[in-house]
Amino acid sequence: MTTTISLTGVTRRYRGHVALDDVTLDLQGPTITGLLGRNGAGKTTLMRIIAAQQFPSAGQVLVLGASPVENDAILRRMVFVREDQVFPDIRVRDALRMAALFYPNWSTELADDLVAEFELPSRRPVKKLSRGMRSALSIVIGLAARTEVVLFDEPYAGLDAVARQVFYDRLLLDYAEHPRTVLLSTHLVDEVAGLLDQVVIISRGRVVLNAAADDLRGRYTSVSGPSAAVAELVAGRPTWERRTLASQEAVVLAEPLDESDRLRAQELHLRMEPLSLQQMLVAVSGQAGEDSLERTNA
Repeated sequence: MTTTISLTGVTRRYRGHVALDDVTLDLQGPTITGLLGRNGAGKTTLMRIIAAQQFPSAGQVLVLGASPVENDAILRRMVFVREDQVFPDIRVRDALRMAALFYPNWSTELADDLVAEFELPSRRPVKKLSRGMRSALSIVIGLAARTEVVLFDEPYAGLDAVARQVFYDRLLLDYAEHPRTVLLSTHLVDEVAGLLDQVVIISRGRVVLNAAADDLRGRYTSVSGPSAAVAELVAGRPTWERRTLASQEAVVLAEPLDESDRLRAQELHLRMEPLSLQQMLVAVSGQAGEDSLERTNA
């Protein structure tokens, strides 16, 4: 795998607000990476800077080894699909023709298949499409472009569950046949969890977690039960989100458990549940008020 997107010390300041704060991040490809975080965390700003649609206040951005700013050769190798994608006053088929002219690896066959699957009316003006149909059109362009770098920023606005599944299935199928670097920003975390090779969580403008998806599975566990028993099991271990109610307590244990731990938990009558990716996002974001992930020892 090679580094396809590299950010070093990237900061983006607006008037009275820091949207990105000294972000250093390398994304390798081919891979599908989930960019996760709360509203306002900085995800869209990060993607717009990668796509050279905004400029950092400080730091360096490289895509495929070069700056994307005013770099037509790089921009033709990257596609950015935004939630608020804006199209000129043209028909659907004309939007696809324009995209075919811009992206050298454009697949007309894939575009036609996706138009049929999403039931897009090719002769209809884009401005007369529903929100979901505009999202579907953006997805068609994002996939059929077959660029080396694909940025999807909440691409499914207005799509129903069936149409979203079409997107996920087609993304995986075409990725398997034509591997590339895909960065997917989403709020439907658990819905896309099975797609992801890598997970990046951003909070308050900073990257607070960057890990392989496989490494995260089983890494964080919710432990709950009598307070004394919970305290015994997690003593000396890194924990998050300690909650107490009467004599009961629940914590998130921020390290993997082995079989002896699980047997001891059974003896102590404790409940243990692995965190889903959605729950992990909530837990990690809640810990991100400091300069880095702060973990408190019980």
